Amino acid sequence: MPNTQANASQQSPWDSEARKKFENVIARLPLFHRDIARNVVYKKAEINARERSAKLVEEQDIVRAFFTEVPIAFYSLMVKLLGDAGFDYKKYETR
Repeated sequence: MPNTQANASQQSPWDSEARKKFENVIARLPLFHRDIARNVVYKKAEINARERSAKLVEEQDIVRAFFTEVPIAFYSLMVKLLGDAGFDYKKYETR
Protein backbone atom coordinates (compact mmCIF):
# COMPACT_ATOMS: atom_id res chain seq x y z
CA MET A 1 0.00 0.00 0.00
CA PRO A 2 1.19 3.51 -0.65
CA ASN A 3 2.14 5.54 2.40
CA THR A 4 -1.30 6.91 3.17
CA GLN A 5 -0.22 9.15 6.02
CA ALA A 6 2.38 10.98 3.96
CA ASN A 7 -0.01 11.53 1.05
CA ALA A 8 -3.32 11.92 2.87
CA SER A 9 -3.91 15.49 1.72
CA GLN A 10 -3.41 14.51 -1.93
CA GLN A 11 -5.38 11.26 -1.99
CA SER A 12 -8.57 10.86 -3.93
CA PRO A 13 -11.39 8.55 -2.84
CA TRP A 14 -11.73 5.37 -4.88
CA ASP A 15 -14.81 3.66 -6.25
CA SER A 16 -15.08 0.61 -3.98
CA GLU A 17 -15.66 -1.93 -6.77
CA ALA A 18 -12.78 -0.55 -8.84
CA ARG A 19 -10.54 -0.66 -5.75
CA LYS A 20 -11.39 -4.34 -5.19
CA LYS A 21 -10.52 -5.13 -8.80
CA PHE A 22 -7.26 -3.19 -8.48
CA GLU A 23 -6.27 -5.14 -5.37
CA ASN A 24 -7.22 -8.39 -7.11
CA VAL A 25 -4.83 -7.61 -9.98
CA ILE A 26 -2.05 -6.65 -7.56
CA ALA A 27 -2.52 -9.86 -5.55
CA ARG A 28 -2.06 -11.94 -8.72
CA LEU A 29 1.22 -10.30 -9.74
CA PRO A 30 4.49 -12.04 -9.03
CA LEU A 31 5.44 -11.22 -5.44
CA PHE A 32 8.54 -9.23 -6.36
CA HIS A 33 6.49 -6.89 -8.62
CA ARG A 34 3.57 -6.22 -6.29
CA ASP A 35 4.84 -3.30 -4.24
CA ILE A 36 6.24 -1.31 -7.14
CA ALA A 37 3.18 -1.95 -9.31
CA ARG A 38 0.82 -1.03 -6.47
CA ASN A 39 2.63 2.23 -5.76
CA VAL A 40 3.15 3.34 -9.35
CA VAL A 41 -0.30 2.40 -10.65
CA TYR A 42 -2.04 3.75 -7.53
CA LYS A 43 -0.39 7.14 -7.92
CA LYS A 44 -1.03 7.31 -11.67
CA ALA A 45 -4.69 6.30 -11.24
CA GLU A 46 -5.17 9.18 -8.82
CA ILE A 47 -3.47 11.57 -11.23
CA ASN A 48 -5.74 10.32 -14.02
CA ALA A 49 -8.83 10.96 -11.88
CA ARG A 50 -7.66 14.46 -10.95
CA GLU A 51 -6.97 15.26 -14.60
CA ARG A 52 -10.58 14.32 -15.37
CA SER A 53 -11.76 16.47 -12.43
CA ALA A 54 -13.42 13.34 -11.09
CA LYS A 55 -14.53 12.93 -7.49
CA LEU A 56 -13.57 9.24 -7.46
CA VAL A 57 -10.80 7.11 -8.90
CA GLU A 58 -12.71 4.84 -11.26
CA GLU A 59 -12.05 1.82 -13.46
CA GLN A 60 -10.92 3.92 -16.41
CA ASP A 61 -8.29 5.68 -14.28
CA ILE A 62 -6.89 2.39 -13.01
CA VAL A 63 -6.82 0.64 -16.39
CA ARG A 64 -5.18 3.63 -18.06
CA ALA A 65 -2.63 3.72 -15.24
CA PHE A 66 -1.76 0.06 -15.81
CA PHE A 67 -1.41 0.69 -19.54
CA THR A 68 0.88 3.70 -19.12
CA GLU A 69 2.95 2.54 -16.16
CA VAL A 70 3.52 -1.18 -16.69
CA PRO A 71 6.38 -2.03 -19.08
CA ILE A 72 5.40 -3.43 -22.47
CA ALA A 73 7.24 -6.67 -21.66
CA PHE A 74 4.44 -7.46 -19.17
CA TYR A 75 1.58 -6.46 -21.48
CA SER A 76 0.20 -9.98 -22.05
CA LEU A 77 0.22 -10.79 -18.35
CA MET A 78 -1.32 -7.42 -17.53
CA VAL A 79 -4.30 -7.76 -19.89
CA LYS A 80 -4.91 -11.31 -18.67
CA LEU A 81 -4.95 -10.16 -15.05
CA LEU A 82 -7.10 -7.12 -15.82
CA GLY A 83 -9.62 -9.34 -17.61
CA ASP A 84 -9.57 -11.96 -14.86
CA ALA A 85 -10.26 -9.24 -12.27
CA GLY A 86 -13.31 -8.05 -14.21
CA PHE A 87 -11.89 -4.88 -15.75
CA ASP A 88 -13.30 -4.07 -19.18
CA TYR A 89 -9.81 -3.09 -20.30
CA LYS A 90 -10.45 -3.29 -24.07
CA LYS A 91 -12.33 0.00 -24.17
CA TYR A 92 -9.31 1.77 -22.66
CA GLU A 93 -6.63 -0.07 -24.63
CA THR A 94 -4.39 2.24 -26.65
CA ARG A 95 -1.73 -0.15 -27.92
